[in-house]
Amino acid sequence: MKTAISKFLSIVIPLLIGVGIIYYQFTTLSETELEKIKACFVKANYNYIYLSLFISILGFWFRAYRWKFSLTHLGYQTSFSNNLFTVCVSYLVNLTIPRSGEISRALLLKKYEDVPFDKAFGTIIAERIVDLLIFFLFVIVGFAFQFDTLYQFILKQNIPIQTIFLYGSIALVGFIAFIFIWVRAEWSIITKIKKKLSGLIEGMKSVYQMKDKWWYILHSFAIWTCYLMMFYVTIFALPETSSISFDVVIMGFIFGSLAVGFTNGGLGAYPLSIALIFSLYGISNDIGTAFGYLVWTSQTLLTIFLGLLSYLLLPLLNKK
Repeated sequence: MKTAISKFLSIVIPLLIGVGIIYYQFTTLSETELEKIKACFVKANYNYIYLSLFISILGFWFRAYRWKFSLTHLGYQTSFSNNLFTVCVSYLVNLTIPRSGEISRALLLKKYEDVPFDKAFGTIIAERIVDLLIFFLFVIVGFAFQFDTLYQFILKQNIPIQTIFLYGSIALVGFIAFIFIWVRAEWSIITKIKKKLSGLIEGMKSVYQMKDKWWYILHSFAIWTCYLMMFYVTIFALPETSSISFDVVIMGFIFGSLAVGFTNGGLGAYPLSIALIFSLYGISNDIGTAFGYLVWTSQTLLTIFLGLLSYLLLPLLNKK
């Protein structure tokens, strides 16, 4: 009973937060701004939206193909179609509970390819670590180019710089301490945890131990290039955003990615974060909001379509 309630709340609460953000965002817009947003959807050049969706599909393809490298290293020759379909389903599941798609992805691979859950999940965790490192590269580049703008924004919000450095330092020291304890400590509790997570750890180690690790890394950069280009080409769908410089696009991409990563598919949070970032560069709130919803709506519809299609195709293509 408690598990059912917990699962129900884990789905409902993020949805309510997302709906609350949408309600707040649209109730703070004037009638004129709402009309401008509607006009943007009408006049948008959807050829760029379709191009964006095509690039997104390439990203799915690269992610599925990259997975083969780590699974092959562990001794599992999986079908590319099963890899691709499970990836698509995982993105759909992530729209309900943030990051729950990784679990469903490993479960589906166990069901259709007989890959042990812990090992499959370990390779997925390894992917996320690599993805996080690449994302940090985007953050470093973006913040380096836009440091002055962001610094002035922080000052206007009365956020003490000392506080930011303090919390950042605490987080860094905590992370280093955790890694040191995990690697060096011989405490019985750490040993027991390592034993239980042996399959998971083996999957995570597959990245730097695999024969084709450089191809793996190359595909990782290809995935994130697709993500960035998917966002970039969409700016040409609206005349008001078509002249945005590439460094500003990177900032929008960074904060949009954060909104998606920490929510269920960026519901409400994605358009709000895009509008906020674009406003720092002189783009009006209504245009930023319209752009955010153009990107989010098109990508979400694609995710739902591919996820449902993949869920239907998996059992059909794996009939014994």
